[in-house]
Amino acid sequence: MAQTAQSASTSTELAKGVAFLMDPVGSRPIQTPERFTEEQRLFHKSALDFLRHEVLPRVPEIEAKNTAVLLELFHKAGDLGFFSATIPTEYGGMGLDETTAMLISEAMNIVESWSVTLGAHAGIGTLPIVFFGNEAQCQKWLPKLATGEVISAYALTENNAGSDALSGRTRADLTPDGKHYILNGSKMFITNAGFADLFIVFAKIAGEKFTGFIVERSSEGLTVGPEEHKMGIRGSSTCPLILEDVLVPAENLLGEIGKGHKIAFNILNVGREKLGIGCIGAAKYALELSVKYAKDRKQFGKCLSEFELIQQKFAQMATSIYAAESLGYRTAGLMDARISLIAKGQPDTQSKVVQAIEEFAIEASILKVFGSEMLDDVADHAIQVHGGYGFVEEYQVERIARDSRVNRIFEGTNEINRMLIPGTILKRAMKGELPLLDFSMQIMAELQEPAKLPKLDGPAPLDTARGLVECAKRATVYAIQAAAQTYMQALGEQQEVLARLADMVIACYAMDSAVARAGQADTDDARRATTHREMANLFAHEAYESVLREANWVLESIAEGDALAGMKSLLKTLPERPVLAVVKVHRAIAAACIETNGYPLV
Repeated sequence: MAQTAQSASTSTELAKGVAFLMDPVGSRPIQTPERFTEEQRLFHKSALDFLRHEVLPRVPEIEAKNTAVLLELFHKAGDLGFFSATIPTEYGGMGLDETTAMLISEAMNIVESWSVTLGAHAGIGTLPIVFFGNEAQCQKWLPKLATGEVISAYALTENNAGSDALSGRTRADLTPDGKHYILNGSKMFITNAGFADLFIVFAKIAGEKFTGFIVERSSEGLTVGPEEHKMGIRGSSTCPLILEDVLVPAENLLGEIGKGHKIAFNILNVGREKLGIGCIGAAKYALELSVKYAKDRKQFGKCLSEFELIQQKFAQMATSIYAAESLGYRTAGLMDARISLIAKGQPDTQSKVVQAIEEFAIEASILKVFGSEMLDDVADHAIQVHGGYGFVEEYQVERIARDSRVNRIFEGTNEINRMLIPGTILKRAMKGELPLLDFSMQIMAELQEPAKLPKLDGPAPLDTARGLVECAKRATVYAIQAAAQTYMQALGEQQEVLARLADMVIACYAMDSAVARAGQADTDDARRATTHREMANLFAHEAYESVLREANWVLESIAEGDALAGMKSLLKTLPERPVLAVVKVHRAIAAACIETNGYPLV
């Protein structure tokens, strides 16, 4: 495919957030599972071994809310270092990279009740102190959090403050002597609350300044309410928290007064990343269970795995996982690349790490939405493969499906994340942080002179897929620009339009990541190389159709009459998806799944 006039960043430059939307696919190397180091693979194997040998056999006890079993496993995990991955070495941690931390999350999420317990402690319960704690707070708490001697929880949500977290009413007032803050209010849906020793609590000082606090469970006036009985993640502890004149030492104030939103939002970015990658682990396990069941189960004289409609499900499951895995570890790699340049052990080290993570907030939101919805689809297919057995507790896919549902609510609902994606892109463009306007002008010129558009043919196996990615980006940016010009500042109020634009951006990142990964996969294994290409091609073809469909929906929603006709005529200059032998591709991917007893690229 001919190189477009689009200005590509060189592979030696540090990637910026949302660069994928403007840089040609594969213009720089990305982090993928094929590029993991031996150390990263060992950490993943260690976590997976622990999960399969220690946690899975005790799932019935965990699901029955046997807290003693959960805590026994928790402390074993602490002894093995699973809590200390992202804690700096000077505070008793291992100071590992984001990719390694994400690999641990992927492995642990096979049992989501378990992974939620770990994540609430080692992620959102610990990272606020890592990133925003002062030296005294880090010295006091992080070594104990690293081992699991102290268990942490994150207390943000309130009855009237869920997605709108900053509207919380919990109040903090400084005592006359300035030595304590008095906290009053309540929190709800607090993971680990039933046994946590420490809570990261958000309250408004004098009812106005949203601020973070480190609150010990032993504080007088702090009461933990009864366990919630949930549809999924039944084995995790979820309780309300009541604060009545709770006296918190002034030195337990976390970060800056009135800057609690910086803690909350940046911790959510990491939480979204971990959640999205965690969904990959559960999805791989659901595919593994489905393939093994289908190979054993016989109907009409042959194994279920021989039926084409079952094979189609395997192909769809594996391809969705491939796309999620590709964009997930790409995101972790983007963060690692920035963090690796930050000097360690300096007073501003952690604040710079926060900035590096914040740069890819859009990618984290995409990962959260794509990963959680991918797992829902995979779990649904897994139940269908199992038939009636998939609907009973004896088979694990029932638990995976129940547990999966909460992921679309956790860490900011998928609806909120969809609002954030295009809104943040436009804000960055207006600040001059993204060359979106220049790219948009280039796209208009290409649409008016279609010979300049990316081509969908070429001699290389992935040339068509690359062309589809580039054309999808053009449809997406064209729709964003059209919506922005139509609504101007009022675009933020058009939630349905924003959601459709977000879906287009999400599809572009997933397509770009999958095709870039397949293009750089260096393997001597012919089957694996073919499987990379087939899954990337299949995903690109299907995602391209969805992008064009959403683009038409956006245009039909923002214009009418001659204006709409003109917009759609330009969009129609983008090429149609070429023919793909879908059934043949499905069977080839399914055959690879059956051969490997699950996800074909382990």
